[in-house]
Amino acid sequence: MFHEQRMTVPDTPADLRAEYAADLASIVDRHGVDELADGTALDRDTLANLGHETVGTLSLEDAAEIQARAESAPDADTIVTMACEHLLLGMSTAVLDVDAVESELELELDAKEIQQKLERRAPMSFEEYVHLQFVIVDAAP
Repeated sequence: MFHEQRMTVPDTPADLRAEYAADLASIVDRHGVDELADGTALDRDTLANLGHETVGTLSLEDAAEIQARAESAPDADTIVTMACEHLLLGMSTAVLDVDAVESELELELDAKEIQQKLERRAPMSFEEYVHLQFVIVDAAP
C-alpha cells in the first residue's frame, strides 16, 4: 500500500509506479469497476483502464479512494494524510530538505511547489507522489 512507510524502492520511479498500479488494479479487479465507480468520484473508464501508464494521471486522493477499498485499509482521507506524513518523515530520516529533493527529482517542480504538496497545501498527482517517494526513500540510509 502506497501510504505505508517504505524503507526501499525499486530501481526507478517507473518500477515503483508499476508496483502501485498492480496493487490498485487488483483492488479494482476484486471489487469491480461498477462498484468502485458507484462508491467513489472516479469514472468507469478510468477504473476500467487503470494500469501502469494511466495510474500516474490519478490524483493522490483518487488513488487513496481506490486503496481505501483494500481489506484492512483506512479511509481515503487517512491514507492521504499518512502518505504525506511518511514522505515528511522520510525526509527527516534521509536528512533532506526540499531543495535536495528538487535536485534529484525527475519532474519539473521547484522547492516551493514540493513543500506545498508535501504539506497538502497544493494538489498532488499520484505521479508526483511516486516520484517524491522514490527520491526520498532512495536517499535514506
